[in-house]
Amino acid sequence: MTIETKPWDAADVLNTPADIAAYLDAYLEDGTPEELLRALSTVARARGMTELARQSGISREALYRALCESGNPTLDTLVRVLKALGVRLAVAA
Repeated sequence: MTIETKPWDAADVLNTPADIAAYLDAYLEDGTPEELLRALSTVARARGMTELARQSGISREALYRALCESGNPTLDTLVRVLKALGVRLAVAA
C-alpha cells in the first residue's frame, strides 16, 4: 500500500495575528535574513497579496518585488507590512 502525501505549506495555517507573530518570531530568533524574508513572503501569501497591498498602502507589484527571493525590503516597507498583518517588531534584552 502506497501512502499518499502532499507538500505542507505554512501559509495554510497562518490564520490569526497570534499565529503570524509566533511564526515570524521563530525566524527572528533563529533564522538568517534570507529565511526571515521567505517567512514574511509566506505570511503575505497566507493573507493574500492584494489584500495586504490594500491594507499596507504599498502596491501589489512593489510587495512582490520586496518579498521575492532576491528582495530587500526597506524598514518602511517592513513596518507597514507588519502593521497590516496585525503584528509589530519588538526589541527585548
